[in-house]
Amino acid sequence: MARLFFALWPDAGARARLAPLGSELAAAASGKPVPIAKVHLTLAFLGEVEQARIAVAVEAAHAVRWKRFGFALDRVGSFRGARVAWAGCERVPEPLAALASGLAAGLAEAGFALEDRPYAPHATLARRIARAVAADAIEPIPWAVDGFSLVRSETGTGRYAVLEAFEAGR
Repeated sequence: MARLFFALWPDAGARARLAPLGSELAAAASGKPVPIAKVHLTLAFLGEVEQARIAVAVEAAHAVRWKRFGFALDRVGSFRGARVAWAGCERVPEPLAALASGLAAGLAEAGFALEDRPYAPHATLARRIARAVAADAIEPIPWAVDGFSLVRSETGTGRYAVLEAFEAGR
């Protein structure tokens, strides 16, 4: 079994802005910043998947038709129960919503059970926070999207391994 999710990785410009923001949020909330190499935005969480089903998830993702786009993270906040602080979007940009919903539809058609809740894109920037971070606007952080990945999360180590990369259509 493999713990899998589909994710967007920040471009260099977004990484340069997110790294110090993660440190600021962690300091303000008495938490631990997420290493910038692990910062991502989840498109779809699959959970534990049998090895034989990974190819099915890859095939479903390759079937999604989308083009390059950009969006901006413009808010910070936290999820108290998960004890994480994040940067996210006040409103989900249409191209991001379309990519996430197209991927979710293809995965559901292929027999994957996904979380049944509205898509709330965010990048976790701090973990194990002791204090909540009030939801607030920030200077927008542009994020260019030209691909996404299928990622395996290694339980116990916290490491991520990209299993497959998917490029935008031209």
